[in-house]
Amino acid sequence: MLPRLLIAAIVAALPLIAAPAKAQTAPSPIARSAAVASPPAARVRGRITVHPGRLLYRRCTDWYELQHRPSGTVLYPQMRCWWVRG
Repeated sequence: MLPRLLIAAIVAALPLIAAPAKAQTAPSPIARSAAVASPPAARVRGRITVHPGRLLYRRCTDWYELQHRPSGTVLYPQMRCWWVRG
């Protein structure tokens, strides 16, 4: 009975004995490069495609308008814009 118990204890302790031996080995070059902090990957910016065949531009009209406020009447700038094909 004692030899079985002794063998079972040795078999159970083998992973504990083998684990420190693994931890002391030098890491591989791949593991070493993964441990070094690398800069975050650059974000790719979206592209805007311009189609010169459709020449659109904004036409705007601006004016000043009187607005009545609690502090008194003030001139307030206004603007209205729309798209025009050129």
